[in-house]
Amino acid sequence: MDSTVLIGPEALPALAELLRRPAVSSVFVLADTNTSRKCLPLLEKHLPMGYRLIEIPAGEEYKTLSSCDTVWCELTEHRADRHAVLVNLGGGVVTDLGGFAAALYKRGIRFAQVPTTLLAQVDASVGGKTGVDFQGYKNQLGVFQEPAAVFIDPGFLQTLDLRQVKSGYAEVIKHWLIADAEAFNTNRRLGWPTEDWTPIIRESVALKQRIVAQDPLETGVRKLLNFGHTVGHALESYLLTQAGREALHGEAVAAGLVCESWLSVQRGLLSGEELDKIETFVFSVFDKIAFVGLETEAIAEFALQDKKNSGTAINCTLLHGIGNGVFDQPVTLAEIAESLRYYHRLQA
Repeated sequence: MDSTVLIGPEALPALAELLRRPAVSSVFVLADTNTSRKCLPLLEKHLPMGYRLIEIPAGEEYKTLSSCDTVWCELTEHRADRHAVLVNLGGGVVTDLGGFAAALYKRGIRFAQVPTTLLAQVDASVGGKTGVDFQGYKNQLGVFQEPAAVFIDPGFLQTLDLRQVKSGYAEVIKHWLIADAEAFNTNRRLGWPTEDWTPIIRESVALKQRIVAQDPLETGVRKLLNFGHTVGHALESYLLTQAGREALHGEAVAAGLVCESWLSVQRGLLSGEELDKIETFVFSVFDKIAFVGLETEAIAEFALQDKKNSGTAINCTLLHGIGNGVFDQPVTLAEIAESLRYYHRLQA
């Protein structure tokens, strides 16, 4: 079952109440170099005296076992026992990595997610997935482990630049495409949201929770949430190997939404008119990611390590019409490369 998710101004006071419970022996806060500077001051009044800060470098390239080692060393040095709580303050990297580190330390200590980016608030912190990247592959190591609770304060979004907010919006669009055609059609006409993100966060979290409740361990319907991610993760992973060309997770997913929608058209599941609506909406928010045509095969190769694969088959989530995702759709490496070539041609 999903953990409690609190959204709004009451979230952080509720965290303070959790941390004051007698059963909590000590409190540690995991932050990266950005969130320790920008977000910790907003959280600090809700933390108990004597909490300890664990800081890791910011960036996807630090979502590794080496960063977990930093966390585990700090917990061990300060004698954290199984009644300690780790508060993960940050975006998807911090919430994923912190949850993973907590799940393994002493066979599991409690952790609380305090997501500070839109991406983490609508997606990464909710649903109990934790993990780190390994040997260049996204989330290659991980466990399903529910947090004690998720505390979402939209006020943290004020600490982000526009690029980071847009990155999170890709996951919101994904949710609409797989399960809410009405919201997709409404919001593609409204354009960029207002400054009040709370309603969108609430709706997006509720949609994800409904899906996760049916399939907590991703053996079936939860795979819908990976729409855009087979190609998106491959593109993100490839660009991480290219110094100076890194893309944010949501930017790569946005490209994946286009590619996998195109694949849906090739399978006769999605109409050309629907693809045009998706492309128009995505490109009204996101710039196209630049790569050259000769790179498409190298990018596609990263999809071979996708966690949804079965043997040599690459399993993809596609769209059977807008608002209706379908999972476990086998695609070939050649088809993924061709979808990337399609996306690349759109750059002309």
